[in-house]
Amino acid sequence: MIIKPLIRSNMCINAHPIGCAKDVEHQIAYVEKKAKERGPLPNAPKNVLVLGCSTGYGLASRISAAFECGANTIGVSFEKEGTADKSGTPGWYNNMAFDRAAKAKGLGAVTFNGDAFSDEMRKQVIAASKQFGKFDLVIYSVASAVRVDPVTGEMYRSVLKPLEKTFSGATMDVVSGKFSIITAEVANEEEKRQTVKVMGGEDWARWIKQLSEAGVLADGVKTVAYSYIGPTYTHAIYRDGTIGAAKKDIERTARELDAELKKTLNGEAYISVNKGLVTRSSAVIPLIPLYISILFKIMKKNGTHEGCIEQMERLFAERLYTGSAIPTDDEHRIRIDELELNPKVQEEVAKYMPIVSEDNIAELGDIEGYRHDFLATNGFDIEGVDYTQEVTRMDTI
Repeated sequence: MIIKPLIRSNMCINAHPIGCAKDVEHQIAYVEKKAKERGPLPNAPKNVLVLGCSTGYGLASRISAAFECGANTIGVSFEKEGTADKSGTPGWYNNMAFDRAAKAKGLGAVTFNGDAFSDEMRKQVIAASKQFGKFDLVIYSVASAVRVDPVTGEMYRSVLKPLEKTFSGATMDVVSGKFSIITAEVANEEEKRQTVKVMGGEDWARWIKQLSEAGVLADGVKTVAYSYIGPTYTHAIYRDGTIGAAKKDIERTARELDAELKKTLNGEAYISVNKGLVTRSSAVIPLIPLYISILFKIMKKNGTHEGCIEQMERLFAERLYTGSAIPTDDEHRIRIDELELNPKVQEEVAKYMPIVSEDNIAELGDIEGYRHDFLATNGFDIEGVDYTQEVTRMDTI
């Protein structure tokens, strides 16, 4: 069959197996090139656990750990397997491509497909860790709309809503370029509570506690989770909304974990604040597609644009493993969003946001770059792939 992207309401609902694999290969090639340029990283990790390993920052973290640091990795993600004639999720193919490449390099790689929120998955990871050794880095990059509490069995669902007042903002159809207005009503306290339960720090802390009790964390272990801040005019829907409440909770958790790990294992816990990118969720958030399109054009013009793999390679090589103390802001956060939030960049973005429209988005923003990144997350529009070629089966690559 010839596979073309199926897009519904700014969501791509299928994936191209060969495109996904090729994109993983491109990311690996980038990291290997940087590794040769930089040379060995001081105190690079040997055994790494990546929770949420299949796409985006989690996948890029695993690639950086394996192909720059030479680490054995265990990854956990919840993906849908492809069948002979129906596409799996992009992360399913990404994981297959990663495992194949890691094993070809002689690196240990174990990938679990299942619920990262469950205690059963924690037991499986702990058992698997014995074949490599204790973890000296744990990355927490789990993204989900739903979480089942492993203690109570309660199901929590996250929402993207403001907390103060109704928020309305324009968004852009990724296919047609047409603008429309999205309105988000104010969340109630229960919606806020459930969003924090899904996307806050509770599950991260439970992972670290159980890994520590099982004795599989190395002395000097580091653990890192990811967050986003962004510019002030997106704060009402993001940083100061339900998702922001969850991010603030995970940032608080990082400080608590850091204090505990310092006492018990001479370890450290951090939040890395990363750059805004095109993701499967950001495409449906009011204002964000317009902001990202404008931001990309400015940063590409300045030569400072980064995608997931560039950000994570830099996190490892210029923050976590330099041989020196890790630089943080006054809230103990690693900042690799400094290029995005550079005052001159944001001043230029702020000039265009109030005037951007359907008529001028192609001039003011990088609409083609936005579309490429949107499609690439599902394995489409990847360099080196012949999309006119038939794919014989969708359950393998």
